Formats: sequence, C-alpha cells, structure tokens
Amino acid sequence: MQKREEKTIAKNKRALHEYEILETYETGIVLTGTEVRSLRENNCQLTDCFALIRGGEVWLNSLHIAPYSHGTIANHDPDRKRKLLLHRRQIRTLQTAVRERGMAIVPLRMYFSKNGLVKVELAVARGKKLHDKRQDMAARDAKREIERALKARYR
Repeated sequence: MQKREEKTIAKNKRALHEYEILETYETGIVLTGTEVRSLRENNCQLTDCFALIRGGEVWLNSLHIAPYSHGTIANHDPDRKRKLLLHRRQIRTLQTAVRERGMAIVPLRMYFSKNGLVKVELAVARGKKLHDKRQDMAARDAKREIERALKARYR
C-alpha cells in the first residue's frame, strides 16, 4: 500500500511577513468539483486572502481559484466566498480572539491532506508594526551571516 503525504497547493508568504502568528487551526473547506480539479493543477492564490466570521460560520474571502482549464459552462466563479469547516467551539475561540484590536484570521497555506481532502491552515495573527518587521529582517540577516561564516569555516 502506497503512503500519501501532504501536498502543498499554495502558501501565504506575505502573511508571515505582515503578521505575528499566535495560534493555528486546520480547517476543511467547501468546494465544487471544478475547484478541486483546478487546485490539482495548482491554480490558487492566497496572497490577499482573509477570513471573516458571519452568522456563526467562518468564510474565506478573496481566495482566487482559477477556472478549471477543461471545464464547461458549469465552471465555478473564481473569486466567490468559500465556507470553512470548523467546530463551534473553535469558531467561538476565533471570535473572541478577533474582537481584540489588531487581531485577524489569516490563511497560511492550502494543501491536500493525506487522504486527498483540501485543507486550509488558518492562523490567529496580530499585525506587525514597521519596527517589528525591521527587527525580523535584521535577525534573519544575522542568522544568514552566521550560517555563511560557519560554512566557510568548515570548508
């Protein structure tokens, strides 16, 4: 029997730069058949995507899934709102976290799970200030310089 692993469809690298990640959740997503086929062709953009809680349900906005290349007239709308599947308790904790100022629900990545289902990794995040971004960039540069020095030393 062949063992499957998670296959990443799209990552939101911008979210890691713009936000400080506090907590993550794995969620399911409601999709149509042509959307899943399009995702298998890696036609997805998460860059400007965000999640909102409306009526006790979590909705993913601004997720762009390109129309399926071999689709018919019944192809999906590429920018429609998509419902995320979470437990009620998780939705309540998300709601209380987002009420705090500066907090947001941001998708980090979309992937196929081990059993072939499409999953979205959501994060409760706090927006970074400009000085926080500069500190992160300085720390990343310092780490890179240390790695270069160690690599040169062991040659």
